Amino acid sequence: MRLRQNKLQSLAGQHADILETLSPNVRRRVDVLREIQSEHDELEKKFFEERAALEAKYQKLYEPLYTKRYEIVNGLMKVEGETNEAVMNEEGDKGAEEKGVPEFWLTAMKTNEILAEEISERDEGALKYLKDIKWSRIDDPKGFKLEFFFDSNPYFKNSVLTKIYHMVDDENEPILEKAIGTKIEWYPAKCLTQKVLKKKPKKGSKNVKPITKTEKCESFFNFFNPPQIPDDDDDIDDELAEELQDRMEHDYNIGSAIRDKLIPHAVSWFTGEAVQGNEYDGLEGDYDSDEEDGDDEEDEEPDEEDEEGAKGKKKRSGSAKAGAGQQGERSPECKQQ
Repeated sequence: MRLRQNKLQSLAGQHADILETLSPNVRRRVDVLREIQSEHDELEKKFFEERAALEAKYQKLYEPLYTKRYEIVNGLMKVEGETNEAVMNEEGDKGAEEKGVPEFWLTAMKTNEILAEEISERDEGALKYLKDIKWSRIDDPKGFKLEFFFDSNPYFKNSVLTKIYHMVDDENEPILEKAIGTKIEWYPAKCLTQKVLKKKPKKGSKNVKPITKTEKCESFFNFFNPPQIPDDDDDIDDELAEELQDRMEHDYNIGSAIRDKLIPHAVSWFTGEAVQGNEYDGLEGDYDSDEEDGDDEEDEEPDEEDEEGAKGKKKRSGSAKAGAGQQGERSPECKQQ
């Protein structure tokens, strides 16, 4: 983006000025160091190529394990020692037999700090229907895809929600070009990314019906509607460009946490071992949580359908710090336009 490009140009100018201040002998030593760096960069390039091939190999080896996990979680496979005994309900009566592991993915996601910040109480009802999450590498264009598989539910028609990240390489450093999400087909009055506000008519007004309006609200499902870079850089100023950069980095950090942490170690997040044992140091970004502000308009009230969810809504903090991606991959910058 233009903001980052200006910064890089400024830094490059400073480096050129530094070289000019060096004595001839020191300058020659620095030139040799730069040659050594070039040799290092060539080796690093080969490392990235071999690492990608190794990751692809093991991704295929993981697949049978993920399939078995899916079958157990969704009650398609019985495990050794399992009985057909029904579970007692709160009244002490025998209820229906529990299948699989109820709310497996919802519980795992809520245990991960990065993902928990995105999930509201309203979201939990829909995420209980989540059956599986998969990721796959894509080569043209380069990047990766996340797939969220849902059982039939009263919230939306989609059985699969996808999120695709398109990347480009800049001297072996991944640059996020854009992210694309599925358009969610919400059932009437079930959209979790919007809330309906009712405004009481003014005193003496002939219109006795409340005025309603719809506005966006915080929800995990906003993940499928990622921020987009305008086609024309002239449409944004530096402040807006930096804000967009932060939002895109935060979005990528969520995707990376799902790909690199949640999917490979889902049961450890479900049980809490991933947090209690500090198995994955450096996983969580630092967040400054803010208390949620009240509605701007005093006489506006949430629609009855949204009232309970609004009370339990979690407020997402500001942009996440850039964290390590898959196998030490850096969190990418926005692509320069």
